[in-house]
Amino acid sequence: MRSAPSLPPLPNSLGIALVISSATPLLLLDKDLCVEAASRSFCSAFGLDPALVVGADLSALGDGEWAAPQLRSLLRATIAGNAAIDAYEMELIRTGQPTLYLILNAHLLEIDGADQRRMALAVLDVTEIRKAKKAWAAAEREKDVLLRELQHRVANSLQIIASVLMQSARRVQSDEARLHLHDAHHRVMSIATLQRQLAAGTPGDVKLRAYLNDLCDSIGASMIFDHSVTRINVIVDDTSTSADVSVSLGLIVTELVINALKHAFPNPAKAGCITVEYWSRPTGWELTVTDDGIGMPPEDEAKKPGLGTGIVDALSNQLDATVIVTDTAPGTRVAITHLGKV
Repeated sequence: MRSAPSLPPLPNSLGIALVISSATPLLLLDKDLCVEAASRSFCSAFGLDPALVVGADLSALGDGEWAAPQLRSLLRATIAGNAAIDAYEMELIRTGQPTLYLILNAHLLEIDGADQRRMALAVLDVTEIRKAKKAWAAAEREKDVLLRELQHRVANSLQIIASVLMQSARRVQSDEARLHLHDAHHRVMSIATLQRQLAAGTPGDVKLRAYLNDLCDSIGASMIFDHSVTRINVIVDDTSTSADVSVSLGLIVTELVINALKHAFPNPAKAGCITVEYWSRPTGWELTVTDDGIGMPPEDEAKKPGLGTGIVDALSNQLDATVIVTDTAPGTRVAITHLGKV
């Protein structure tokens, strides 16, 4: 270790005092990268003797862990006025001790002459922050795994419930009870389909095309006896949305498709088609379910709105959307429209 170089004195001792008392680990370096002053916090943070730090070359501090070639090149460029180090990340590898993760900032202080240039080097130890971030990332990954496992379990449980409902529907004698059990089965299956999509996709991100296709396939499999006569078409853009919105949209589609299959095609031999469409734009989105069946009954024959209508209305209100039912002669079109930012 060489003695302190002979340099022009600092403007006053106040600068040295400020460096020494700095709460942030701080070094004052000369043009040759020798330490003119070091804060107590720097010496304490890195286990250095203050008496051995002042006058030493930066690369000689400790066991030479500060001798990183890239750091030295950046500091030389900074002292020459050609660069400034802002948030330079460095691993301080110390013999027999844990590696520290540091963020360094270095700025030229004096440029009156090449021999008088000095540089302040501030060091921030972010080791604990890095550890916390890694622990948080690991916890997030574990949470995602547990969430997917939960979604699989919920989907399996819903499938079991749906099977029990179908078995009950086959055993009951009352047509009305059988109808209610079938309705409950279809609603449970819509949620089970969503759970499968959640488990297969990224957390919080549900692709509506795959979800609504699977949902309609599930409904068709349990309610359509001849797929060559009655079919369900699904036309959906590439929209992905949150799980909450997907649940509401799926339940709306379930109610409307079930309603169309139950009432739009009273003649099982006559061909019929149900089309489910969804699109979204910056101005809003629209979900429509259209059939080419017998259309809406005359007002004097219309029945009192049932549970399905109430569910559609409630879910649409929840999505801040309006419901418009149109007699397309033949057939019926139900549009769920949300205007505004998607």
